[in-house]
Amino acid sequence: MKAQIKKYLSITKKEWNGLVVLVILIAGVLAAPYIYQLFRKDNTINLKDFDKAIAQLSKVEDQKSYAEGKPGSDDKITHPVMFPFNPNNLSMQQWEQLGLSEHQANVIKHYEVKGGKFYSKEDVKKIYAITADDYKRLEPFIDIPKAEYTVKKAKPGEIIELNGADSAKLTEIRGIGPSFAVRIARYRNRLGGFYDKEQLKEIFGVDSLKYAEIKDQVSVNPAKVNRININTISFDQLRIFPYLGYKQVNAIIQYRVQHGNYASIADMKNIAILDEGILSKIEPYLNFK
Repeated sequence: MKAQIKKYLSITKKEWNGLVVLVILIAGVLAAPYIYQLFRKDNTINLKDFDKAIAQLSKVEDQKSYAEGKPGSDDKITHPVMFPFNPNNLSMQQWEQLGLSEHQANVIKHYEVKGGKFYSKEDVKKIYAITADDYKRLEPFIDIPKAEYTVKKAKPGEIIELNGADSAKLTEIRGIGPSFAVRIARYRNRLGGFYDKEQLKEIFGVDSLKYAEIKDQVSVNPAKVNRININTISFDQLRIFPYLGYKQVNAIIQYRVQHGNYASIADMKNIAILDEGILSKIEPYLNFK
């Protein structure tokens, strides 16, 4: 019996060597973290760079806040610090230092993001968030450089026709700066012209307030619209037209290939992917000759 147990528990030299190797490997794995810490030196954190990054992030978040139209706090500092200032591109902190709330400063910065600019003291008064008391306190300290006063703008009562004006002429519209003028011109060129001035609302940045500010200063001559010959235009040429998506353009071209030229807008009603809303928007731009 003892002999059988001894034989069962005995190991060969090869098995013993394998056991030794296994023990060494286990010991190495357990010791590895300590060895790594022994030879590795931690990098010292540069707190100045960290604080700088946090400050930059906070600045970006502030800009994002007023760009997205977030209201902000209505709290105001108790003792405003008044100083001569140019209201164009004044920082959030400076507006608040002048006694405005975070909400009021957000409204002003949102106005600037949309392309708005102050050309006179009275323009500050037009900001809906500025109360009469606020303006009375601010007015003596508003200092807009003479060069900004003399920016050429349309005379009172002058109407600018959108389809014939270049970007320089568009800047004469009160409430439209150079960046907005370029945006309007580019969208007009993609369309082929405006047939209704309410199409301005389709341009990024022209919300209901901006449109209300400029609509009485502009007009549209539909006769200047460049029409699309829908029977000869290529896929790539039609692709840039803003009212049609990729699939809709492809459907229009393929239907023409399969059924021949379009005689009128009625033929396009057979294209399932084009609903009445799309057809009414594109009809003023189509030529079926």
